[in-house]
Order: sequence, then structure tokens, then C-alpha cells
Amino acid sequence: MPFPDPRYLVAFHPKRVMHFFTDVLVIGGGLAGLRAALAVDPKLSSLVVTKDGLNESNSAKAQGGIAGVLAPDDRFEDHVADTLQAGGQLCDEAVVERVVREGPERIRELIQWGTQFDRKGDRLALGREGGHGRERIVHALGDATGKEVMRAVVARVEASPHVDVWRDTYTIDLVTFEGTCRGALLWNHRYGLSVVWAKQTILATGGAGQLYRETTNPDVATGDGVAIAYRAGAELRDLEFVQFHPTVLYIAGSSRSLISEATRGEGARLVDRHGRRFMPDYDSRAELAPRDVVSNAIVAEMERTQHPNVYLDLTHLDAELVRTRFPGIAAICAEFDLDITRDRIPVRPGAHYMMGGVTIDLDGRTTVPSLWAAGEVTASGLHGANRLASNSLLEALVYGMHAGEGASRAAAEVDDSFTAPGVDNAEVESVGEPLNLDDIRNSLKSLLWRNAAVRRNAEGLSEAIENLRHWCRYVLARQFSDPTGWELQNMLCVARLMISAAADREESRGAHVRTDFPDRDDRQWAHHVTFVRSPRNPEYGCNCGKAK
Repeated sequence: MPFPDPRYLVAFHPKRVMHFFTDVLVIGGGLAGLRAALAVDPKLSSLVVTKDGLNESNSAKAQGGIAGVLAPDDRFEDHVADTLQAGGQLCDEAVVERVVREGPERIRELIQWGTQFDRKGDRLALGREGGHGRERIVHALGDATGKEVMRAVVARVEASPHVDVWRDTYTIDLVTFEGTCRGALLWNHRYGLSVVWAKQTILATGGAGQLYRETTNPDVATGDGVAIAYRAGAELRDLEFVQFHPTVLYIAGSSRSLISEATRGEGARLVDRHGRRFMPDYDSRAELAPRDVVSNAIVAEMERTQHPNVYLDLTHLDAELVRTRFPGIAAICAEFDLDITRDRIPVRPGAHYMMGGVTIDLDGRTTVPSLWAAGEVTASGLHGANRLASNSLLEALVYGMHAGEGASRAAAEVDDSFTAPGVDNAEVESVGEPLNLDDIRNSLKSLLWRNAAVRRNAEGLSEAIENLRHWCRYVLARQFSDPTGWELQNMLCVARLMISAAADREESRGAHVRTDFPDRDDRQWAHHVTFVRSPRNPEYGCNCGKAK
């Protein structure tokens, strides 16, 4: 039985859908997407489409802040070195240099746009987080940086007449013709199925944390951008590297709320169920070690003590400082009768950030002509095998700007004689009984959490691949009519590639930890695992390669 690997998820014909035209189409309404739209020349038209509102993204939920060399005693070289060390020898040094050196200018730009970062007197207040050798994290509203940054950027977008925004609009697929991206196939309640034809398209859809049962990510983070780029023929890279945030609130009945790394930057300690501080046993940097180190230490302590979590202890810190610096965290914990100035916070790791994604070059181009990308959906080379704390919003700002400017220049060179090529997709025969999509989705999330989370091994990954192949055979063979089905198909697509990459990489590096291959192997594995869709190979569905 051939393995289903559809190019488009739904049936459509140009004569039976609405058509819209724009110079630059931006898919995704987080920080990377909005910064890209703002970089488009005002003489051109740009359209931002987002499957929810502009405040429902990882960008808006970010607590910690933005890393940047802003202190008088800090140096670009130090930020670069910290980033490279965290990245496990898979960072692109040219990318790291560009992002770090442009970072302060992008932060100052946010201030000019009205972002109110926290201050100490007349200077920006700078925090410190794991993996950073210096205090260089700007933050806002104590522990709600993303909320304040997005407020200012959204206001800027809404005041820009050349930028239109479609909220509550689901992107089903990128539309390609003769190998070039020509726009996207969209769905919303107003127009139903429609095609937006664009001279240039920018993908900024964020991550895929919802593939895991335990995650800090909002409901929208289902890996859609990675899946639609894969179906369009773009190269993907580094999908085995998923960062698990060490400290996620773990209380029955609560959402899995992030407990910011900035708490540890202010002196919070990790203790086991008996109150014993354990991080100095694992790393000389203790609680300020990189996230992969801390996550693995927590899992080891949970196994050693046979307890479902560890605890974050702020009780030794000044109570007024804690309440002022972390008002959001204090409010969340208070809902469960926890006073973070007196009570330890139960925490454990949760899926947080994808280092891998769509391969892009230094300016944000993908391997598909006329398709650009920025933010967490990409594998830019900044993060390597493990992202340094607070480098994500920084990347979104820098690459959002470059992708927007590049797409704008390219769109300006294309004339306005839009022609819709003969692109369509046939309807497939409906087969079988209706599926319980929620049950499959929950099973998928549990499978990945069990077999491909903080620690992996060949046996668990093999089990995961077999389950995924089985589910894909009957889920990908169908054409659904709403986002619930399309999201599940995208999640299965991305999960299969992530598991395949994790099975291929027989070593431990950064966020990818193989208990059956516990050592880093630079001789065999100091390179990237890449994927490109191959319809000629239906069983595997992709060409997997290793690139330097």
C-alpha cells in the first residue's frame, strides 16, 4: 500500500475559489511576521494572515526578554561566544555574528516604536539567564516582555496603511507553479477557500510545541509552517533539535505555564522533593547552565527521587523584589494557592522551542524561489543544537527585517500583470468512517512525550515511527474541510520527520539526547540532517541527507 504524501491537503480549482492579489504575503502574525511586514516598502502592498489573533503567538507569551549587548562592560564577542557554546558546534558563525551585532539596533528600534522596557533609573534594567556570561536581557512588565513588545509592534502595524491583516485565517498550503512559490491557499469563515496570489511570500508561522503533551506553547503552535513548506518542496533541517524548557509549572488542572528562566537569573534555586539543591552536582554554572543541561538534570532527579517534578525555590529572595520582578508568575501560582515568596513552585520540563525548521540563507531565502522565512519556523543557523535563552525574539526581529526587505526588493522587480497559473488539486474519494481527530491528536502528543522528549533511544523512536506510519496511512489519505483536520495532518507530517531525524542522529548533542548514544560524536555528526519531499519515494516521503 503506497504511503500517502499529498502535495495539497484539499481539493480546489481556480474557477471555484476567490482570488486576491498582493505584492508580499506574510503568513504568521507573531513578532517575525509583523517585523517582516513593516520592512516592506510602503509603495507596495503587503498582507499578513494569521490563524488566530495577533496576540496568540509564542512572541506574545514570551516572559524572559531579548538578549542584546547593551551594557558598557559587555562585548559582541562575548554574546557570540555564549551563543556558539550553547549551540553544540552546529551554529553558523556568520549568522550568529550578524544577529548579535544587529541586535542592539533592533532593540532601540522597538523603544522608538513605544516599547516600554523595564528600567533602573535612567538605564535599561538588564537581567541574566542560563548560558549568558553577562547581564544582557532587556525585559518589560517584569515577566511579560512579549506582551509589551507585541503591543507596540501591533500598534505600528495598525498605523501602517500599506499593511493589511487577516485574522482567523488558516493557511492550508503554499501554492507553487513550476517550482516557484506563487502565494497560498487559505480558508476563513468569510471567504471559505481562497487563493492569495503574491509576488513574494514570507513564512513566519512559529513552532510546533503542541506536538507534545507537555508544552509552554499556545494552541496555535502545531507546526503548520514546517509542513506546508515541506509539501511545497522546501528543504528542512535540524528537526531533531527540540528545546525543552526546564521549568514549566506542573500542577494538576493548571495550564503548563512557563516559569521564566529569569527567576534563576535573579537567584532562584532548583531543589528535589526533599529540599536538596541539586544543580551544582551537574554543572559548575548550576541553575544558570544552558537549558539542555538543566532539563536533563531535572529528569535525572525526577527518576532518582521517583517524583513527578522538582521545585523552584525563591523563598530565600527578597519578597518585594520577587513580586515586582515576576508579577505574572506570582498571579498564575496564586490561582493554585501558591505564594512564590513562601512556597516552592512545582516544575518539570516542557516542549518550548524548535531549533530546526525551514532552511534559509543569511537573508531569509528558502530553497523555493519567491519563498522567504523568519523566526521559529526556520533553521537559520543561529541556534544550532540548542538555543541560548532570549535569543529567539532577537532572531525574530533581525530576520523578520531582512526577510521583509529582501522580499520587498524582489517584489518590486515583478510587474503587476498577475496571472493565475493552472494550479488545482483533484478531490479524493471519501473512505471509511469519520475519525475521532481529538483521540488521534492526544495519542500523538502522548507518543512524542513518551518516546521523543528530553531523552530518546532507538527502541522508543522505532516504536514512534511505526505508530506514525500507521496513523499517517489513514489520516493523510483523507481530505478534511476545516482546520481541525488540517492541523492534525500537519502535526503528523512534522512528527514523522522529527522522529526520523532523531533516529538518524546516533549521538547526543545539545537538546537531542540519546541514552543509547550518550556522547557527542564530532567525527560522525558535526553536520545537519536535512529533508526534501520526494513524491517518487512514497514509503518514506522524503529524501534525507546529511549536509556540512
